[in-house]
Amino acid sequence: MSVEDDIRKVMYAAHRATLVSYAASFIGSRDEAEEVVQEAFTKLRPDSLNNVESPIAYLRTMVRNLAINRRRRQRYELEQATEHAPEWIQPLRTPSPEQQTVNNDQMRLLATALQALPDKARMIVEMHRFDGYTLQEIANRLDMSVTSVHRALTSAMASLAKQLNAGFK
Repeated sequence: MSVEDDIRKVMYAAHRATLVSYAASFIGSRDEAEEVVQEAFTKLRPDSLNNVESPIAYLRTMVRNLAINRRRRQRYELEQATEHAPEWIQPLRTPSPEQQTVNNDQMRLLATALQALPDKARMIVEMHRFDGYTLQEIANRLDMSVTSVHRALTSAMASLAKQLNAGFK
C-alpha cells in the first residue's frame, strides 16, 4: 500500500460522512451521494493537495462539481428517454383547471360569435376551418365562385376576430 493510499484512507475516514451529506443536498439520494464521494476520492491525487490551503474545501468542490454533473446527466438522459419514447408512455398533458376555464370561456365566445354570422358565412367558416374543405371544394358544394368564397371567408374571419377580441377584454 502506498503513501498516497494511506492519505486518501485517512481523509476518507475523516470526511466521508460530511461529504456524503453535502452531496446528498445536490442529488437528493444518499446512495448516489455515496457514489459521488467515492468517485471524488478515486479521482483525488494526494500530490494535487500540495499547494492547497484547505484539503476539505478542495474535496467539497470536487464533490459539488461531480454531484452537479451527475444531476445534469440524469436530467439529459431523462429528456432523451421521454423525447423519443412512444406516445403511450409520454406523460399526459392535461391543462390546469384555470386553463380549462379559460378554454371553455373562449369556446363559448367563439360559438356565440359564429352564431352571429349570416348562415352562408358561418357555413363557409365551418367547412373551411373545422371540416378542412378547400376553397375550391366549398365553392363547388355551395355553387359559388372561389373568389366569392374567399371574400366571404375573409370577411367572416375578420368579423370573428373583432368579436373575439372585444369579448376577451
